[in-house]
Amino acid sequence: HTHMDSEAALLASGHSAPQVEFLKEGIALVDEGDHYIGSATKHYCHLLANIGEGKGLHRAFSVFLFDGRGRLLLQRRSAQKITFPLLWTNTCCSHPLATPDELEEADHMGVKRAAQRKVDHELGIKSEQFPLDNIHFITRIKYFAAYDNTWGEREIDHILVFRGDVNVVANPEEVAEVRYVTKEDVRELLQHSSDTLTPWFKRITESGLLFQLWDDDQVGSAAQHNLDNIIEL
Repeated sequence: HTHMDSEAALLASGHSAPQVEFLKEGIALVDEGDHYIGSATKHYCHLLANIGEGKGLHRAFSVFLFDGRGRLLLQRRSAQKITFPLLWTNTCCSHPLATPDELEEADHMGVKRAAQRKVDHELGIKSEQFPLDNIHFITRIKYFAAYDNTWGEREIDHILVFRGDVNVVANPEEVAEVRYVTKEDVRELLQHSSDTLTPWFKRITESGLLFQLWDDDQVGSAAQHNLDNIIEL
């Protein structure tokens, strides 16, 4: 461990105990084709030193939840987050755990279960309002983003879309605030406040992918009959 990423240092620099605890979670290591090859801690996978050596590529998911009026639910990451605190991003982003339930690949059930777990944990949206059957897998993206000199992201991100009205009770440990936005609002954010957005949300938006999936659940299957396709952003 370098000094900057030890538990004591993280706690001393104002990160909350739960956030530091989450770094011990075992998440799914994958190869470049998103095939599961073993598990490693969240800590290991997000250290730039490991990413720089080509290690720690892992599976993630990003939920895009649209309400009945077609607005996208955004969250602003809490100040306690170890990476990208206080930046606005899509509804929910996290990692499936390396457990049988969340590793199941048939119909992308593992990432959908992980999404259900985290949407409840971060946003208080109960599974009855966020059923697995209504979570649509669209495509996968691969990206790299450094946060600072210690931490970064290198992951294969499963893009999940959900349409429906939900009750949000944000968990302040995870989420500073939430808001529903229109396409116009997002264009505005991108144009005038892009430094307030997470790198992955920015790239998903700038690439045109967000506006594609905003209107069309079929974007994954129609645009790429080959679902093995992983878009490098």
